[in-house]
Amino acid sequence: MALTPQNSEAFMREVDEAVRQDQLLTFWERYGRLTLALVVLGLAAFGGWLYWQHYSKTQSEAVSEQMDTVLTTAAGGGTPDAKQLETLTKASQPGYRAAALLTQAGVASRKGDSKGAIALYTAIAADTKLDQPYRDLALIRQTALEFESLKPQQVLDRLKPLAVEGAPWFGSAGELVAIAYMKMGKADLAGPMFAGLAKDANVPESIRSRARQMAGVMGIDAVEVPTETTEG
Repeated sequence: MALTPQNSEAFMREVDEAVRQDQLLTFWERYGRLTLALVVLGLAAFGGWLYWQHYSKTQSEAVSEQMDTVLTTAAGGGTPDAKQLETLTKASQPGYRAAALLTQAGVASRKGDSKGAIALYTAIAADTKLDQPYRDLALIRQTALEFESLKPQQVLDRLKPLAVEGAPWFGSAGELVAIAYMKMGKADLAGPMFAGLAKDANVPESIRSRARQMAGVMGIDAVEVPTETTEG
């Protein structure tokens, strides 16, 4: 029996649908497991990423609390827990690690272990994975501990780049540089350095006070006189 146009169209739709189903079945048989595996892996990876974000935040908060405890103890003149401090020196966060290493070196210095403290400061100063301000501070403290055994020129070579007004460690570096100039008999360079330290409001007051006295001894007036304003 011949098919009418309507029946022919319906038949072709059924054939087309059967072909699509057959193609889908063939695709699933070939790639279904792989596709499912990729979906599962994708979900697992996303879940793992979410977990890692949570874990990292939790760990960071824990490390922050430990660091706060260590710094508070050290600032108060106490001795931080050795195991806790050692753990912090291996922290994945460079800032916490640097602070812990500097604290560890400071504790050694306070206990009279200059050799151990110098070794720690030297290692910090050479660690390129730490931010430069931490390394600079370590170099200054290392130089301060070694000062008497160093030649004045060695002190200048190390710290002169840091003894610049506006630099973060101008106070500590500048004072050592000024003393090195004095040991070299270069009062013309030491005097202005002391005067600059005495007048810099960003320099710690203890250093400013010593610098003011040294400048005065060298005949340089480093006392700031408030500018008087006149009313018109």
